[in-house]
Amino acid sequence: MIKGKKAKWIRKSHRYLGIFLGLQFLMWTISGLYFSWTNIDDIHGEQFHKKGIVAESFSGLISPSLLHPSIAIQSIELRVINNQPFYWVNDKMLYNAKTGDLKKGITKEEALATADKNIVSGLKAKEIQLIKEVGKHHEYREHLLPAYVISYQEPNNLKVYISANDGAFQTIRHRDWRWFDFLWMTHTMDYEGRDNMNNIVLRLFSLLGLITVLSGFLLWYISSPTIRKIWRKIKK
Repeated sequence: MIKGKKAKWIRKSHRYLGIFLGLQFLMWTISGLYFSWTNIDDIHGEQFHKKGIVAESFSGLISPSLLHPSIAIQSIELRVINNQPFYWVNDKMLYNAKTGDLKKGITKEEALATADKNIVSGLKAKEIQLIKEVGKHHEYREHLLPAYVISYQEPNNLKVYISANDGAFQTIRHRDWRWFDFLWMTHTMDYEGRDNMNNIVLRLFSLLGLITVLSGFLLWYISSPTIRKIWRKIKK
């Protein structure tokens, strides 16, 4: 059995580790409860997406091979911007699919038209801004830039992001998503970029947490009357 100074040292270590890690354990518990009690589809903003969108069809589109003789087409997608067809070529060039004219990005009005096509009716836009860069903690991090952010007059502080280069609908952000994002940061302990689960802080706290739990079991072992009785019988 462990006695004396060793037992005292284990108790102190367990106590101070518990105090040091207690707040993070609390945040892990709170964030875990929030994650398990929320609908991930609602967090992603599915309730704001328009249902049953019918794909538009067009006639009279020119062949992509006629766009420009010097273009080596590696990828091509059809984009519909304000009811007009466009080719998005090689993830960097936008061409009118009927005239072949090169288009340099989209306008605010076209971004709003794309948003209105993809979200539920009845929402009124109050502001449209063009953003060219965002920080590591921004709600639009790791998405295509530049982009238009459209803010709506809505209790959930709803924002829609549209790629300014090709007019593609990017994502929706709202109040519940922001709460989720904040709690996700505390859960993963990635206070730099919020999305890295392999960061050194999380590894360190996980290891210290394991030590705290194991020291608790050890304290139970060395202080349990039942264990003492067993040891006495063994010694006899």
